[in-house]
Amino acid sequence: MPQHKSPLKRMGTDKKRAARNNFVKRTIRTLTKDLQQKSENREDQLNKLYSQLDKAAKKGVIHKRTASRRKARLAAFVNKQDK
Repeated sequence: MPQHKSPLKRMGTDKKRAARNNFVKRTIRTLTKDLQQKSENREDQLNKLYSQLDKAAKKGVIHKRTASRRKARLAAFVNKQDK
């Protein structure tokens, strides 16, 4: 454990940020699973997922290329299912 006040404060902010990051990642994972399982309103779900991925990349939770790659794979999945 840190002995000074500043590192203790930093530990608190790290904990908050980690919790927020985990929430965002969990949300993305849940939305992805919902999109893959349900067959109705795929376009709406895809738009919602795109939004979440873009927000996560903007905030630095995931890398922007990771978000782009996931969006491309999801679009390919949805297009394949529609045919």
